[in-house]
Amino acid sequence: MNSKVTVPYLTKPLPGYLLQRYRGWKAVDYSENQVWYRRLATEGQRPRCMVISCCDSRVHVTQLFGAGPGEFFMHRNIANLVPPYAPDTDHHGTSAAVEYAVNVLKVTNLIVMGHSMCGGVEGCRTMCSGHAPELEKPESFVGRWLDILRPGYERVKDIETPEAQQTALEQQTVLVSLENLSTFPFVRDAVENGNLSLHGVWVDIASGELQVLDNATQNFTTV
Repeated sequence: MNSKVTVPYLTKPLPGYLLQRYRGWKAVDYSENQVWYRRLATEGQRPRCMVISCCDSRVHVTQLFGAGPGEFFMHRNIANLVPPYAPDTDHHGTSAAVEYAVNVLKVTNLIVMGHSMCGGVEGCRTMCSGHAPELEKPESFVGRWLDILRPGYERVKDIETPEAQQTALEQQTVLVSLENLSTFPFVRDAVENGNLSLHGVWVDIASGELQVLDNATQNFTTV
């Protein structure tokens, strides 16, 4: 029986620089920590924290918090958004990751991290202001995903300067996502039972400044 799978697109070898970096990692980092890696493989993961962050290549969460393998359960998507609870038959990657983290891994902290100069946020601003018809199309995956952030845009749309509006909407990605997380029954139960804490942060890529959401004031303050 031929079990060979026909791939519609021909794959190519990995770029040389990636292979070189892998070999360097295997020779140094893995070699020095192979006992820990083998323990992770045999005993499984027990992360205390889940982080939902943006896909942006400039956002390096584990480096920012000095975390190693096995410490953070990571989920990344455009503009670090969490959709509202919607138990239907559609695919929900972010919701599935949250469910697994809370119900199976029993993480005790869930962080939503926004960041400066977010392209997804800029796309939402452009779309919601009527200047991105390509994102308004029903078949736009990006546009329909950014619809999650429309309530946040409505809150900041009257801010006059584009720079200030951009930053405010970046922070709205965190607020909207935390609001949507509260619609998940298992998240709400875990929070009310004291088993889970929710956190919101925003990081400035250029300065390295980290701002944390103050739940009482709903403002972000620098740590």
